[in-house]
Amino acid sequence: MPVLTRLIPSPVVVDINAGALDDLAGLLADQRISASGKLAIAYSSGSGAKLRERLAPALPGADWYEVGGGTIDDAVKLGDAMKSGHYDAVVGLGGGKIIDCAKYAAARIGLPMVAVATNLSHDGICSPVSILDNDAGRGSYGVPTPIALVIDLDVIRDAPVRFVRSGIGDAVSNISAIADWELSHRETGEAIDGLAAAMARQAGEAVLRHPGGCGDDDFLTVLSEGLVLSGIAMSIAGHTRPSSGACHEISHALDLLYPKRSASHGEQVGLGACFAMYLRGAKAQSALMVDVLQRHGLPVLASEIGFSESEFVKAVEFAPQTRPGRYTILEHLDLSTDQIRDAYADYAKTVSS
Repeated sequence: MPVLTRLIPSPVVVDINAGALDDLAGLLADQRISASGKLAIAYSSGSGAKLRERLAPALPGADWYEVGGGTIDDAVKLGDAMKSGHYDAVVGLGGGKIIDCAKYAAARIGLPMVAVATNLSHDGICSPVSILDNDAGRGSYGVPTPIALVIDLDVIRDAPVRFVRSGIGDAVSNISAIADWELSHRETGEAIDGLAAAMARQAGEAVLRHPGGCGDDDFLTVLSEGLVLSGIAMSIAGHTRPSSGACHEISHALDLLYPKRSASHGEQVGLGACFAMYLRGAKAQSALMVDVLQRHGLPVLASEIGFSESEFVKAVEFAPQTRPGRYTILEHLDLSTDQIRDAYADYAKTVSS
């Protein structure tokens, strides 16, 4: 009987613990990522700049590149600046925008990328995708998965709590995304990768059902692991389906329709997931999500992130246009404006009761 296997793109190192940054150079040398210490480090002017002061003495062979923002132009400029340096690897030190820029720049110049996350705002820290702003709004660009991921819980605890809350919303939304994937499989015959679905679902469930809070190391570890597993699930599947369904379509619609008023990604997809689960009739699951998100201080109503009912209804109606060809509960129900408005009013009444 033949032995069948497959190679799963994933980091060779995942280090999640308090003090993980204390010996970054040693970790990279031990794992044969950079024995010479010749690194190109992309960092932000905020959290990254503070960490540069702490880390620079232990990384004498590194060159530091401050990244101005999270646009495709920023990422291209970063890659161009790094390409003549003969580096072993690119290190992205910061939040989601910096890591996404670093992933894109590393792919552009053919170097492995190490993600050093300073917050847990979304699952992009370990995903094969860079989300970058462009002239048309915001785009998703395929890139290799980071070769290593380092999360220092001491650094995470020092970051504003809103970043942890955003990560919670993104992780929990996996549950809705997997339900959409399974719906598409039943209705359209879309193939499901069982391993990717299992990893993404369990990542969401672990965060949803953990009793800890945002300042608890045990909870932060589970959240970190959940975001890592979500990223690996997308690598396995070869697309974002394991972590992106109607919840993300709604968030993309809010970004496109109201670009200057959108909330954090995790807040939007968390709200989107609660409403999507309500639409599919999974009202007990929707209520559980609402309770957990509220316990962690996340919004569960459009008004809590600055949108009126009519604006949110417009976003839900527009949402399927953000991912043409993707089948979710929104495409399945194909609700009219009035039906969406009635459904949201019912959902809001349930939340408020």
